[in-house]
Amino acid sequence: MKKVTEIYKTDEVKLEQAFQDACSNAAFKKFVYGLNIKEEILMKYTSQLEESFIEYEKCKKCRSLEHCQNRIKGYTYMPINNGKTITFSYDACPKLLKKEKDESYKQNLDLFEMPREIKDASFQKIYTDDAARVPIIKYFKEFIENYQKKEFLKGIYLTGSFGSGKTYLIAALFNEMAKRNVKSILIYYPEFLRSLKASFQTNYSDRFNQIRKIPLLLLDDIGAENVSNWSRDEVLGPILQYRMENHLPTFFTSNLSLEELEKSLSITSSGVDKIKARRIIERIKQLTIQLELISKNRRQ
Repeated sequence: MKKVTEIYKTDEVKLEQAFQDACSNAAFKKFVYGLNIKEEILMKYTSQLEESFIEYEKCKKCRSLEHCQNRIKGYTYMPINNGKTITFSYDACPKLLKKEKDESYKQNLDLFEMPREIKDASFQKIYTDDAARVPIIKYFKEFIENYQKKEFLKGIYLTGSFGSGKTYLIAALFNEMAKRNVKSILIYYPEFLRSLKASFQTNYSDRFNQIRKIPLLLLDDIGAENVSNWSRDEVLGPILQYRMENHLPTFFTSNLSLEELEKSLSITSSGVDKIKARRIIERIKQLTIQLELISKNRRQ
């Protein structure tokens, strides 16, 4: 039976041999000795160092974050010199850090019941083969240029055919403004009303005030909701009144013209009230210019 000291020496020899075998690779040897750690410490971590070296080499040849082949995408398993020991950590790839920095502006953009990809909307991805979009894009450029200069800029009431890209266009503007550190919210309006009603016992006031006070607001698909006295007179009316008084740009998309929206807002289960519907429309007119987008369905 071998003595403990003999077993220890045998294991030490095996560690040294494994390390020397690994160092037969000149690139690996340069990698580990570049850590400025004593050899007797390095050899105790040979297998982990080999794993780290493989990921390090992959990073050197990697073309983009999407092509990352490391165990954790966007990170490299790297050794750290702690004097008498080595620890390992996952270091973020510079490409990942750049992407996170490039997309940090998205924190200025909130969505409610909207597709997540709307946060990627950009002017570069807007279809330019449609002359109907030219007046809208022209207005957006003027809006961006004048946002900090003018006391009040009107938003847009954008109506038009289904699937023509109304929401995407405004999302592209909001993303551009987010890069300028301007906060905004895009709301799918019919679902927002249902959610707001369900929050009476919880955070109703907080949510309502957030919508009223946000610098840029989009009420998407207005006119598609089930109109009630509450939604018209206690939600929409006060939101528009506050934003009008405080000069906060407000945007709308709808499949209805303002005339059609007025008719829709006048009819509730309690009957017909043209006067209150007219008040809402007048506020929308105060807040926006009206543009139309008739185009082929881009969703098909």
